[in-house]
Amino acid sequence: MNACPDPRRAFSSRRLGRTCATLLLAAAMPLAWAQTTLVNVSFDAMRDFYAEVNTAFARAWKERSGSDVTVQMSHGGGKGQARAVADGLDADVVTMNEAVDIDLLAQRGALVPAHWSARLPDRSAPFTSVTVFVVRKGNPKAVRDWSDLVRADIQVLVPSARTSGNGRYAYLNAWQYAWRQAAAAGQPNPAVEAERFVTSMFRNVLALDSDGPLANISFMRRALGDVLVTFENEALLIAKEYGRGNFEIVYPSLSIVVEPPVAVVDKVATRRGTRDLAQAYVDFLYSAQGQDIAARNYLRPRNAAVRQQYAAQFPAVVTFTVDESFGGWRRVQQAHFDDGGIHERVMAAAGK
Repeated sequence: MNACPDPRRAFSSRRLGRTCATLLLAAAMPLAWAQTTLVNVSFDAMRDFYAEVNTAFARAWKERSGSDVTVQMSHGGGKGQARAVADGLDADVVTMNEAVDIDLLAQRGALVPAHWSARLPDRSAPFTSVTVFVVRKGNPKAVRDWSDLVRADIQVLVPSARTSGNGRYAYLNAWQYAWRQAAAAGQPNPAVEAERFVTSMFRNVLALDSDGPLANISFMRRALGDVLVTFENEALLIAKEYGRGNFEIVYPSLSIVVEPPVAVVDKVATRRGTRDLAQAYVDFLYSAQGQDIAARNYLRPRNAAVRQQYAAQFPAVVTFTVDESFGGWRRVQQAHFDDGGIHERVMAAAGK
């Protein structure tokens, strides 16, 4: 079994090492202990959110069942985490940032059923985010919209779509913006114009870090680039860490709806005897308490009452979903991200 993904970041290697040691210990312990332990494999940007969720869930489970539960986490780049689970990393629950990461688990070993996204509300995505721009204090380059990212004087930072769901959402957002602009202008083939636009944008990309948190570090700590394309919740977490006076958040004219999905890994949870516990965990994310934790961590809640409570925190934006504009993640994967797809062609033309 591949016990844990390779730690790829200096700043998180110690945490990942501790996670690996814990997972190995869990595999060696008797079933009675495993039944009170849940393993959640997630992507790196959700580290703080799930730390808070796990504490609250353990308390709620204790009140409900009288039993203690420990939630162990494994964090890393979303693509690598999905592959690690497919290759044998035990996970009772996966909490990813795009549906294709969980589709992989259905395709390789039937770890989840093919219809996994229909088992929970809202395509099994209990909260959302949107794509935004982070710019330097005062917005000195006057970056307002996607069209500014192809200007010759702009240096862009965005995570790599090869390894990061954050990067894929940014790529698709830029594509859809350009497609709509071309269609509105009466262009006969908006897809051709969209590919040209996205290629021009990626020529301006200064660095393609492997995930969102590393791109945040490049922009904030290393002071690289003029604009960082990232998720709204990550931008607001940057504000919490670095102070709002050091940069500004710009909401472009069109933002993709980021839908981080969650799923019980049936094969693992059934074998470990944690199926009911794992289901209770993902259900907790939809509860009023779970939704409140999401909102306090700058994720847009699905629950209408909680969303209203935090309305001032989340500006109204014009959005689209992958399902609406691209026909779903499976079509996106085939057209854009499979070997020989459009994304590969764009990166080659952009010199990336």
